[in-house]
Amino acid sequence: MSFLQVLRKTSGIVLRKSLTNYAPTTVTVHQRRQKSTHTLAKEVSDSVVEALTSVVGAKNVSTALPVREQHGRDESHHICTPPDAVVWPQSTEQVSQVARICYDNSIPMIPFGTGTGLEGGAVGYKGGVTINLTKMDEIVELNAEDFDVTVQPGVTRETLNNYIKDQGLWFPIDPGAHASVCGMCATSASGTNAVRYGTMRENVMNLEVVLADGTILHTSGPGKRSRKTSAGYNLTNLFVGSEGTLGIITKATVRLYGIPESMMSAVCSFETVHSAVDTVTQVMQCGIPMARIEFLDDVMIDACNKFSNLSHKVTPTLFLEFHGAQEAVKAQVELVEELAHMNGGSEFQWAEKQEDRNKLWKARHNCWYATLALRPGTRGYSTDVCVPISKLPDIIVATKEDIINSSIVGTLTGHVGDGNFHAVMLFDPNVPEEFEQIQAIAANVNRRAIAVGGTCTGEHGIGLGKKELLIEELGDGAMMVMRQLKATLDPKGLMNPGKVFLN
Repeated sequence: MSFLQVLRKTSGIVLRKSLTNYAPTTVTVHQRRQKSTHTLAKEVSDSVVEALTSVVGAKNVSTALPVREQHGRDESHHICTPPDAVVWPQSTEQVSQVARICYDNSIPMIPFGTGTGLEGGAVGYKGGVTINLTKMDEIVELNAEDFDVTVQPGVTRETLNNYIKDQGLWFPIDPGAHASVCGMCATSASGTNAVRYGTMRENVMNLEVVLADGTILHTSGPGKRSRKTSAGYNLTNLFVGSEGTLGIITKATVRLYGIPESMMSAVCSFETVHSAVDTVTQVMQCGIPMARIEFLDDVMIDACNKFSNLSHKVTPTLFLEFHGAQEAVKAQVELVEELAHMNGGSEFQWAEKQEDRNKLWKARHNCWYATLALRPGTRGYSTDVCVPISKLPDIIVATKEDIINSSIVGTLTGHVGDGNFHAVMLFDPNVPEEFEQIQAIAANVNRRAIAVGGTCTGEHGIGLGKKELLIEELGDGAMMVMRQLKATLDPKGLMNPGKVFLN
């Protein structure tokens, strides 16, 4: 039996056993290999590690358990499953050579950025080699006049914005976490600004990708950065959202935007969830170009008040932001205030200074940690969906009722301007009944979204947790084509195995 077959056979058994206990334990390499012989595992491990070391250097390869455990988890509830080794390449050529070594030895590869995912996309589900790309952190080329930039995978969105702000430019895609730009490409991230500036899918112009066998691919052609193209298949968007299952993104060329002349933020509270979300629906139907429009339910506002030292009224609340010329922003504000008041909204609390806006949006970005702080010692389960804007009020209210009718502590928040919202629920790993309740609530919200023409994930991705839902959403025909594409680009099934596809 080959090394890869051993990993596939043993890892599935151990992981299923661990899931039934809902415990935050580590599945070790020894457990995954429990049916293999010591000689086989050691022989393959030594030869592969030696080959990897010859490419990236000894200091850039680790088989230490603490390092592997660090790379066996992300921010999700999924159990830590470490890879067999971690490598830190420092160039595309090194990534290519590492991939070739893994391919020739039939060893799984897991791309790793900042580890901020929420669906287990970075865990070593079937062992293998995790390729940590954070040492490739160069901003390769900034074209300020053309509003685009090319970056390596170790560049985070915050690092990029600090670099380009003196040029009067910014990269607005903002998932909240200190995520890497290429990692955001891999998950098709979006965030608070998506309602105006779109998601990664609309803002990526070209990608450099290393395929499973080490082939280096430029999805729009080497060095190409035109704003649009009709030349051939859209390979760029094939890899955006592929979650590392088709290749390793080693460079991304993305669009930039001018920093708006005027930026104003506001908070408005409502008596009910329905009235707050109705306001969002009406704002979008009126075509008002909101930069951000975020919903937080009463439990989430209470958590933010405690965690971020705020004093907002503990009721369903909207966080809003307006961008543009001063006169245009003033007109937008008047229209939104009128709609909010029609739905019983409070007077707007304004944050016009940059430091006040930063404090407001930092509190919003800390929603995950604020929720975890409501029950210290518990773990968080986050799920997100996206639905047509007209369906948003009913599905949020239904989800809120599900949480209220359970024994679970949970919060609702979302980028509701584009129909995307999140439920974060807390469970004690030692109380299986809590996890079972959360699974039922999550299944309800995801299937409701699919039923009304939406998606089971607006930005988190499929990862480990939503593979069955993906089949329900896309149907057999689309899944067949996806599998054929996967088999063509990754014939051995080595790229981030166990993710996206059910088996």
